[in-house]
Amino acid sequence: MISLETLLYLIQGERVLLILKKRGLGKGLFNGVGGKVKPGETPEQAVVREAEEEIGVKPIQLSWRGLLEFWNLENGQVESIHYVHVYVSEKYVGEPRESDEAAPLWFEKGNIPYDRMWEDDRLWLPVVLDGKRVYGKFEFEDWKLRKWIVYLLQQTG
Repeated sequence: MISLETLLYLIQGERVLLILKKRGLGKGLFNGVGGKVKPGETPEQAVVREAEEEIGVKPIQLSWRGLLEFWNLENGQVESIHYVHVYVSEKYVGEPRESDEAAPLWFEKGNIPYDRMWEDDRLWLPVVLDGKRVYGKFEFEDWKLRKWIVYLLQQTG
């Protein structure tokens, strides 16, 4: 299975909004808001839709911060590949609220609960929150991190 997905991190000064996943892949872990891009959608449209569905806010002025590849193997065979566009936004309409899927919580950038997140997050999220762009490829075996590479992307414009 190959899927195109999105992640969004809302930022207010030195705080970042994470969600506690209540169901699905990553249940019980903190993550950014996001999900799959539907047919006919751009990643930007998908990330806005997901934010509205998951936490009731509409992000505006999205800033693209990178592309992440997640490969999961089971018994040595590729089970799934996820291509994830990462965005941040400092502006949004609405107030974050809990849904059936997610409980939003604000964290100080220096106090992010990496021990309650995906193993790879500590490798790239600090770079994104520092205003930089990244490309990362992460290989998992039964969703346990085995290999990774992270590149800092050149800023343009």
